[in-house]
Amino acid sequence: MLLAAASIIIGFIILIWSADLFVAGAASIAENLGMSPILIGLTIVSLGTSAPEILVSLTAALAGSGVLAVGNAIGSNIANIALVLGTTVLVAPLMVQAECMRREVPVLLIVTFGVGLLIRDGELSALDGWLMMGAMIGMIVHLARSHMYDDEILQEAQEDELPHLPPVRAWLYFGFGLCLLIFSSRLLVWGAVLAASELGVSELVIGLTIVAIGTSLPELAATVASAMRGHTEIALGNIIGSNLFNLLAVMSIPGIVSAQKLAPEVLSRDYLTMTFLTVFLALAIIVSRKRSKSSAGHSYLGRILGTLLVSFYGLYYYLLHSTL
Repeated sequence: MLLAAASIIIGFIILIWSADLFVAGAASIAENLGMSPILIGLTIVSLGTSAPEILVSLTAALAGSGVLAVGNAIGSNIANIALVLGTTVLVAPLMVQAECMRREVPVLLIVTFGVGLLIRDGELSALDGWLMMGAMIGMIVHLARSHMYDDEILQEAQEDELPHLPPVRAWLYFGFGLCLLIFSSRLLVWGAVLAASELGVSELVIGLTIVAIGTSLPELAATVASAMRGHTEIALGNIIGSNLFNLLAVMSIPGIVSAQKLAPEVLSRDYLTMTFLTVFLALAIIVSRKRSKSSAGHSYLGRILGTLLVSFYGLYYYLLHSTL
């Protein structure tokens, strides 16, 4: 068990560090090739924080542990809303544009219910995976185009500092970061599978808990940092973008590699919890528009919501472990 714990901890540390190297290199390469800094911030940097999840998912699927990857995707989404967003608004309440409710949140709701319909038969097939991946590509194009014409988003993106590396160093960061991402994801998956065996629990539970929290750390850091700088749209956008990416890209990979039979509790417990939290967030944004602290055209997400979300996460953990 000590070896499994050491592998998981070391894997997480290298995974997060290598993701930063990878993003810095990729962003600098794009800048050196003439790509707009705004577009780099809205695409490469935003999606780069999800690199740990997709590498872990691919590694787990290739190692025959696809259920761990499914648990990672669903568990990360639960952690993003309940733990990451909950912690963020406890530290720094957010003032969110009402436009967000008409754009990003409906997309997340549609994707959540759509993926739920695909897997309601208890199987994640290759067809399901490819449909989800195709939707992800379309989603990236749609969101990038819509954000390119949003003045508030553009201003916040321009204020964020992007890495500036000379060409040779950029490629070194990119290549070295990618190699470390692959190595650390393999180490993490190996440690997680070993931990599941040693503890006598399923790989699904390990994916929903240890792996999900670990791979959500970049979102927590990025979201809190954005909120502390007053970049509320980017802070919430990190959560929504990451959840979309987890559902459509991270979760699709196990199905594409090999069809996955899903345990009944995946739908009745885990996916249901994720769906509840997504709907709860959407309703919270609507209701918060009526609060006295909300300015015109904005919703105030404060510490009451943060307390509720973190409490929900605690209740989910209790439910998860009480059913083992």
